[in-house]
Amino acid sequence: MAINVLAVTLTGGPTALLELGALRLLVDPTFDPPGEYPLGGGRSLTKTAPAALSAADVGPVDAVLLSHDQHPDNLDTAGRAALADAPLVLTTEAAAERLGGAARALRTGETVPLGPLQVTGARAEHGPPGAERLTGPVTGFVLHGDGLPTVYVSGDNASLDCVDEVRAAFPQVDVAVLFAGAARTALFDGAPLTLTGADVAEAVQRLDAGRVVVVHCDSWAHFSEDRDDVRAALTAAGLADRLVEAAPGVRTVVS
Repeated sequence: MAINVLAVTLTGGPTALLELGALRLLVDPTFDPPGEYPLGGGRSLTKTAPAALSAADVGPVDAVLLSHDQHPDNLDTAGRAALADAPLVLTTEAAAERLGGAARALRTGETVPLGPLQVTGARAEHGPPGAERLTGPVTGFVLHGDGLPTVYVSGDNASLDCVDEVRAAFPQVDVAVLFAGAARTALFDGAPLTLTGADVAEAVQRLDAGRVVVVHCDSWAHFSEDRDDVRAALTAAGLADRLVEAAPGVRTVVS
């Protein structure tokens, strides 16, 4: 693969391997089998499908981009074990403090060099507004560098204001990796915690992203929308050609 293009391998839920600038970056590692995963307070999340690849299948990575550590659909037991093999984990301040080891806080607007790549923290917010006091903090990322496509990784974000901030800081976003699925739980009376399909279409328009990779829309029962819903919303908005169709477990070059 040429180092100036992006390759993506989806494994299920939010988890994806991104290859860019000769680097391998793992997003929100989740590899546990289907089952019930407790959240505390008598609540749990239900995983409905296994990961397409194991951590061993993914192999060594140069860094992990961890949007947050407090929910099992974004970091599970096998994912935590995988962090021990990563030389660097970029995440929220709270997660870095809890995880220790190679975990490093990446604040909004802060940039960390990683070989030919720059990784900048992007603000993210679970929905609905004000949910963070219960759900905890989350972060997104922008990957950029000389001769490389600019890639926005949203994390568990439901705020289009956060999308607007990314566009203001990075006028050209080549690829948007958006956490969708319209995740809903009883905690917020069913309000979406992540982007709906319509929100994905709006985010692509606001970013004017040439390509969009959708994650976080399968393998969990609390995701109320799937890839078909997102595809339909993009089609309705005249943006169907921007969707990257990537089969789980298959390395796909984004062009």
